Amino acid sequence: MSGHHVSVHTLLCVLFALLTAGSNATAAVLQRKAAAQVPPERSMHFSLIADLMRRKVWLAGIGMVIVAAVAQAAALATGPIALVQPIFIIELPVTLVLATLVGRNVKLNQLPWAAIVVTTVGLGAGLAVAAPGGATESAQDSSWVIALIATGGFLAVLIVTAVGTRGELRAALLGLAAACGYALTAALMKNAMADLSAGASQFFTTWHIYAAALAGVGSLFLLQNALQAGSLVASQPMLTVGDALISIAFGVTLFSENFRAGWWLLPELFALIVIVAGCVQMAKSPLASDKPLVAQEAAPTVQ
Repeated sequence: MSGHHVSVHTLLCVLFALLTAGSNATAAVLQRKAAAQVPPERSMHFSLIADLMRRKVWLAGIGMVIVAAVAQAAALATGPIALVQPIFIIELPVTLVLATLVGRNVKLNQLPWAAIVVTTVGLGAGLAVAAPGGATESAQDSSWVIALIATGGFLAVLIVTAVGTRGELRAALLGLAAACGYALTAALMKNAMADLSAGASQFFTTWHIYAAALAGVGSLFLLQNALQAGSLVASQPMLTVGDALISIAFGVTLFSENFRAGWWLLPELFALIVIVAGCVQMAKSPLASDKPLVAQEAAPTVQ
């Protein structure tokens, strides 16, 4: 009976994670459509958000972010971070497909389907081989202190480096910074879900939910700047793959999650290489320039 319950929980976790990925992909396309219309001089300023808030398409994107947040919380409540977050790699191909549908004079057969299939199959196979599990429900505060200091230092390096660059490199660096922020948000959210299971009082009187909200807002700000700095595919691979890998690190160090080891590491490494190769091929696609979408955005449209 316990095996049956585990399989049902795993299925629910995967379904909620897929819903999160689809919602985030939709949000990315909508937010990119809005961010591309904002003047470059507003980068890394709060006026960027003020400008975006006046655009209906961006607000629709935020609506999808909220849907994704609820679905992600449900996924994290039913499964380990190391299972939930890597599934978000599927956001990249879904984002490409949606961006193509939004763009004019762009056909679906122009998409890098081979890379999309390779990435998707690599993800599924990698998760099946790794079989992540063994997670504890919450992390010790002492572990959190170390994790927060390390994460803060990593983010500081990325942001300072990004400020000194521009274009696609800036978009990639800020995309990775946003990925780190979202991975941290997921880890905090998982701990908050454990607090909630102990009761509403525990949920609202511990710091995890408030830190998750703060990290989420900060990550959203970084993502908007990444989207505004360069093309969608410049930031999206860093966002999706970075989120998955950093989340795995959080899962292992904070929640004692584990994977199959020994010779299983070889197919796991191969799956990771396949996923990265697929993402690189998608980034090299002619559609990666995002020009069809940008051309549409540049035209005077109803916002």
